[in-house]
Amino acid sequence: MSGTVLLSEGEEFDHVIQEVSKYINLYVMAFGKEERAIARLEKRENMYGGNGTVYMIQMFDQEELANNRLAAYMVLLNKGDESGFHTHNLRNEEELYVVVHGTGEYRERTGTEGTIRKKTLQKGDITAISSIGYHSVENTGEAPLIMFVITTNNP
Repeated sequence: MSGTVLLSEGEEFDHVIQEVSKYINLYVMAFGKEERAIARLEKRENMYGGNGTVYMIQMFDQEELANNRLAAYMVLLNKGDESGFHTHNLRNEEELYVVVHGTGEYRERTGTEGTIRKKTLQKGDITAISSIGYHSVENTGEAPLIMFVITTNNP
């Protein structure tokens, strides 16, 4: 994962929040706490060797959930933005992607040289990613591709 940048309040931050807010209420209520806005927004350029920019909207703080990657939105604003092939094997994590808005292509393979299997993504689609599987996702449409990501953490 190269080029991780924590965004501050500014034009780019506001633009991402405005785009996502068209489709999702970006407020959460963690157990025992008052409703509040997102915890943080990360900008990842060329994520896992992919093209363009991926934004990660973290909905909860580290102490609120097991690994703070639960309930994060992955946002690919522009056509061609993608996360490159990667695995979560070393962290023994599995993921679910739930497409909230937009269209894209999900790719998976076993190992670094396995045959690539593809699925066209649209609103409502869900993919499950094994901790040993390699996977990638790309925005293939004109609208932002917004996905709700649920990541398990099995130490």
